[in-house]
Amino acid sequence: MSRIKNPVDQRLQEVPFLILDGALATELEQKGFDLNDPLWSARLLIEAPEQIEHVHRDYFEVGADVAITSSYQASIEGFKQRHITTEEAQALIRQTVTLAQNARTRSGKRDALIAGSVGPYGAYLADGSEYRGHYGVSADVLEAFHRPRIEALIEAGADLLAFETIPSLEEAVVLFRILEAYPEVSAWLTFSLQDATHISEGTALATCIETVGQHPQLAAIGANCFPASYATDFIRHVKALTDVPIIVYPNSGEVYDPVAKTWSGTNQCTSFQTVAKTWYEAGARLIGGCCRTSPEHIAQIRSVCQVSHTS
Repeated sequence: MSRIKNPVDQRLQEVPFLILDGALATELEQKGFDLNDPLWSARLLIEAPEQIEHVHRDYFEVGADVAITSSYQASIEGFKQRHITTEEAQALIRQTVTLAQNARTRSGKRDALIAGSVGPYGAYLADGSEYRGHYGVSADVLEAFHRPRIEALIEAGADLLAFETIPSLEEAVVLFRILEAYPEVSAWLTFSLQDATHISEGTALATCIETVGQHPQLAAIGANCFPASYATDFIRHVKALTDVPIIVYPNSGEVYDPVAKTWSGTNQCTSFQTVAKTWYEAGARLIGGCCRTSPEHIAQIRSVCQVSHTS
């Protein structure tokens, strides 16, 4: 089956690449908010939603073409643990789209896309299992968890969905099975990685692409929140396996400790201004940053990709 006409394909017919935004939580922490919480940045949907909109605007103003909503760790079950009703939780998830839409309007980026973030089941567990997979739950449990948030994001008017940091092929299959109830809606799929050729649970990328890479609602495929050091090898590997647009948004290169909820190691973001050119030349067409990246890094990525395209 051929892929549906989706907003990524439409935009890539007009421009050579799309620049994604960077980290949301990092910027909120820079503003003084403590996000050491199972809800992570979704906590501010309750406490200070205007700050989320401000971060979206910051990224639009440095040239981001796509905003990823603050719904990564927002779930019905997670909000229920805060004694928030199902109806209130759904409203909060819908609000993540509205905040990004407002930022798009106020920044004048009328052609920017809003991607509704659907983080993995492991993000709800808040134990780092989005980088391991192997949750030990059934496909039915995963479907019951994801379906309400997917419905809320679509109802709110997200341009497409972002199935991101997915460590498990089974979870990816479940997500697209849910999406089939909305045949006009597309989603990108980004895995968390064990290395340049395997997703976090150990499944080969070739197997993943063979299983879900031809889904008609797939808008782009790639990886996020992985060390930038193996992005180029990853892109080249995926490029040999599929003609679907390739998306990458690595983290800073530091290592996250899910128990202490701290980052350590070397920040490699400073190299984005050189390596992003290589990513584009290797075949990536949607490029941005994940955890511990900033508007400055997104501005650098846009600049070097533009130079690479015109040179």
